[in-house]
Amino acid sequence: MPDFRALIENGSAHLFDGAIGTELYRRGVFINVSYDELNLKRPELVREVHRAYRDAGAEILETNTFGANRLRLDRHGLGNRVHEINRVAAELAREVAADDVYVAGSIGPLGVRIEPFGPTGRDEARALFREQAEALAEGGVDAFIVETFSDISEAEQAIRGCRDAADLPAIAQMTVQVDGSTALGAEPERIARHLDEAGADVVGLNCSVGPAMILKAIQKMAQVTNRPLSAQPNAGLPREVEGRKMYMASPEYFSKYTRRLIQAGVRFVGGCCGTTPDHIKVMSGQVRALRPRRQLVVVPRETAAAEEPKGVEPVPVAERSRLARKIVDGQRVTSVEILPPKGSNPADVLEKVRRLKAAGVDAVNVPDGPRAMMRMGVLASCSIIEREVGLETIPHYCCRDRNLLGMMSDLLGAHALGIRNLLIITGDPPKMGPYPDATAVFDIDSVGLTNLVRKLNEGLDPGDNSIGEPTAYFLGVGMNHASVDLDYELNHFYWKVDAGAQYAISQPIFDTDRFLDFLGRIDEMGIRIPTIAAIWPLVSYRNAEFLNNEVPGIEVPDSVLERMRAATDKGKEAGMAEGLAIAREMVAAIEPHVQGVQVSAPFGKVDFALEVFEAMTGWGSAREALP
Repeated sequence: MPDFRALIENGSAHLFDGAIGTELYRRGVFINVSYDELNLKRPELVREVHRAYRDAGAEILETNTFGANRLRLDRHGLGNRVHEINRVAAELAREVAADDVYVAGSIGPLGVRIEPFGPTGRDEARALFREQAEALAEGGVDAFIVETFSDISEAEQAIRGCRDAADLPAIAQMTVQVDGSTALGAEPERIARHLDEAGADVVGLNCSVGPAMILKAIQKMAQVTNRPLSAQPNAGLPREVEGRKMYMASPEYFSKYTRRLIQAGVRFVGGCCGTTPDHIKVMSGQVRALRPRRQLVVVPRETAAAEEPKGVEPVPVAERSRLARKIVDGQRVTSVEILPPKGSNPADVLEKVRRLKAAGVDAVNVPDGPRAMMRMGVLASCSIIEREVGLETIPHYCCRDRNLLGMMSDLLGAHALGIRNLLIITGDPPKMGPYPDATAVFDIDSVGLTNLVRKLNEGLDPGDNSIGEPTAYFLGVGMNHASVDLDYELNHFYWKVDAGAQYAISQPIFDTDRFLDFLGRIDEMGIRIPTIAAIWPLVSYRNAEFLNNEVPGIEVPDSVLERMRAATDKGKEAGMAEGLAIAREMVAAIEPHVQGVQVSAPFGKVDFALEVFEAMTGWGSAREALP
């Protein structure tokens, strides 16, 4: 049998198989198991699916390994069987293919975000893909097919991982939505250029939508690359029929679009989710009868470079907000943290914020569902505060509750409403709160979200497409100086700064030596950014115990606990007085080393929080100067 590269070079159309996952499901496999493990547990069933596609006329069989990378297999306790599962899968397909049908090793996404929108590094991703590809090559595949990717950066690492593993052709396919772009906003032309530059032998699209949308996107890709094109659409979008997901595009409908795809220049066709051996059988007739008609395109290097999206010059930091101006000018700033309203009436919160404004506080800091508790949305709360009171807000914005699209919508909307300061945090898991069965999203983490906002400030969406006028967010991040894994926190903070963070707000400080040591460490690493120190004035020994034992990221030293215990034994007022004294001591110790202080208002006691600022240099005279 000729080398697979001969198929790539011969100019003819060739037929892949159809869906494996939905075929296994159709044969009675439940969705809560690892379909990749079936290569070991039910090899006869996997062979049955391969054989059905071979008999239907497929020239290329894909291995049952779409999710067989270490990270996805780890979810099923199978991470240590990556090599075995992939090798056996390739051998099963090879056995059915014999000597007259080709085998392509299927490699899907890792199932996690990679940098810049996630914690997985590009080199780490590349190594994970290489691990899978090496096992597939050992099992006897003729080529690799990198498929169903929505992140171009991740697809590039998959291609490179395949290149590292073996000298075999690589087909790379992205997945698009109904608008023809990926979930991160990359349009077909950009997909084609990047996969071409990454070294894929064949570039194309699969999954997601039906053949009509795939055809439109493929026609755009054909205008910017001379690489052979591939297309493996779903059998339409699934519909709910009596509680089951059903794909409605018929084999006859697929036959028509197979002809149209080949006429548009597609060289490799097949099917994805919902397609069956019946679909492949009718497609085979079109593949045998037609030859792709495609004119070669000439895309000068300078033209391609000019078409790449370019960001715009961000708004100068000092012009983004009053808070940003003060920090850029080297002035110390003050803020008070207040929880959003429990219900829909913000009157009580607004009254407290008015007192803060009258006292001369620079901003109010508003948490986003703190400790996974249900309150008014943080962006709505901040918009109301700024509109009704005129005091700038610093909304915490966490990754827990929203996917990437939801975050984009929120952030664009918040900017339109006039919000300019942000504090980006990952967020507490729902199990901490009163609704432990609620699900978390965590589509990206705080580093990824910082990268996303930096792009918005440059006028680009996550897919590097222009959004027109850029946002002008003053971009802050959290700093956990009391982390139990300090090396991890230092590295994590490095990535936040690298992603574009412009200031940081610490976790509540109860040990000034530990906090100052952390500042010294980031100074040595060259990643110091303006820092606002968070102070939480204690009101009782019980309050101190609770924070120390039940609130992540807070550690109250034994010496402070003992002071609060002794004072609280004398009565409630004595306990509050001691908590205020401790808070003022910490402010006095750290003020020379930071650019601001944020004080939490325990149980909404804003007047108590304001008393903490009395320890700041010039606070009294600043208040007297207020109109």
